[in-house]
Amino acid sequence: MNRILLIDDDENLGPPLKTYFQRFDLKLEHATRPSAGLAQLRAGGFDAAILDVMLPEMDGFELCRTIRRESDIPIVMLTARGDVMDRVVGLELGADHYLPKPFEPRELVACIQTVLRRLKTNGNGHAAPAAGSPLLAFEGLEIDTARRSVQRQGEELELTGTEYELLLMLAREPGRVFSRDDILNHIRGHEA
Repeated sequence: MNRILLIDDDENLGPPLKTYFQRFDLKLEHATRPSAGLAQLRAGGFDAAILDVMLPEMDGFELCRTIRRESDIPIVMLTARGDVMDRVVGLELGADHYLPKPFEPRELVACIQTVLRRLKTNGNGHAAPAAGSPLLAFEGLEIDTARRSVQRQGEELELTGTEYELLLMLAREPGRVFSRDDILNHIRGHEA
């Protein structure tokens, strides 16, 4: 059973979602504060996280950025702020999917199943890459999958979540020619 962490300050959201997720063999746990959610994530054992954007202590964008510095765990952002720029910022900070509130629980489950399927298909979640090392190195370029960071000649590069995923996809299979559809499906989180 996959463990999913919901970080949302709405105390009434967790219990019904927890019951609903069980129907799909997903175990949902709920933290109402970012600090508590981060502590739970750092303790390990979660397969995906769902973050609200409007949270006490820090907003969901900052929370997403913090999680991304430490983990490759799939992230779905939830928010009542459905503005296009909010969605773009969330995705650029490393969210795998963005769902505006109000949402249908079935759509949220489908989003989670999609990011988990991609994780399983690519084998890249919070574990090291298939080669067994969290570092991928090329001439002057180093990708640290454990920290989700990229350095060129020792200098850290700032990449969007999409740029990082694309670079990682290409680095894991050097020499392979990817079709446009392969790349789009990978970036969108679907099986190629």
